[in-house]
Amino acid sequence: MLNVALFHPEIPPNTGNIIRLCANSGAQLHLIHPLGFALDDKRMRRAGLDYHEWTNIIHYPDEQTFIEKNAQRRVFACSTKAQKNYTDVVYQADDILLFGPETRGLPPTMLNLYPSVRIPMLPTSRSLNLSNAVAIILFEAWHQLGFKTHNE
Repeated sequence: MLNVALFHPEIPPNTGNIIRLCANSGAQLHLIHPLGFALDDKRMRRAGLDYHEWTNIIHYPDEQTFIEKNAQRRVFACSTKAQKNYTDVVYQADDILLFGPETRGLPPTMLNLYPSVRIPMLPTSRSLNLSNAVAIILFEAWHQLGFKTHNE
């Protein structure tokens, strides 16, 4: 099973969309607190529709707990600052795709800890919407794994 980790997400509808995305792809969602919203935020719930019940979310109180609990796993920091394209990685079933907060991306502490990948964009572009970026990289990884689910 692939994993998506959100580091301090700020915008409720993005997290709701990512919950829906994880439910439909079989990916495990990890949320690294603090969050920029309450988990019962109606905008997040509306964006995620009724998919919340189909997605088991693992919560971490802080980044150190996330780092410690996932020390034996491959983690890819997804960032506009990376040099390597997301398509240049051979993904494995237990990989974690780590994304930063919408307004500032991953901090240097996380970028220095993990290999990083980027989505190519026009030189004048700043970034993509977080839920769109998660979808692009998650589906490339899942495609490489033959769209297998954790039940197969």
